[in-house]
Amino acid sequence: MPSSALRRALTDPGEPPLRPLPDEVSGLLEELAAPPRLAAHLRAVHDVTCSLADWLEKQHPEVVFDREETLFGAAVHDIGKTIHREELSGPGSAHERAGYELLVSRGIAESRARFAWTHADWRADVGVEDLLVSVADKVWKAKRVTDLEQALIERLAVATGQRQWEVFSGLDDVLDRIAAGADGRLAFQAGHPVGDRPQTTRGSGSG
Repeated sequence: MPSSALRRALTDPGEPPLRPLPDEVSGLLEELAAPPRLAAHLRAVHDVTCSLADWLEKQHPEVVFDREETLFGAAVHDIGKTIHREELSGPGSAHERAGYELLVSRGIAESRARFAWTHADWRADVGVEDLLVSVADKVWKAKRVTDLEQALIERLAVATGQRQWEVFSGLDDVLDRIAAGADGRLAFQAGHPVGDRPQTTRGSGSG
């Protein structure tokens, strides 16, 4: 049975409201007794990924990408931190491969489990879906990574036939709007404890 702290992280609307995680992922986090802070982080990144997917579908409908797979990937990208919990509040990359292996062991297809490591390995040969999750995992807290965004711009320019500066203009605008809400998302994440004990200090923590 999930702790009350985890349940709150999964169900509290937040301010501004954050979309809930897919039921499949919420159930998995409950089974794993995930840290509430991790659930809050996954909701923040998932919500931002939803916004990016909405933008892409509206502004570049000719781009073929798997929306459901993308949102699933955002919702589980850091699930390896249920194993490497020290990486919730400190640096480390052990959670990436561990998360992939955990998902596969739970019957998740490798094509969906890959986001556990591609979110941090976006320089590899990855798809638009992976790049969207990687960008969301940065901009949720208003962090902009030029090389990462350029990789997405190049991919979208090829897919749309537009010039890169045209793609950049639209992407930069939506990322600016998303970044403006970072304080609310950071506060939401910080309001949930790393463990099941009541929160006593605030910090940015995961991601």
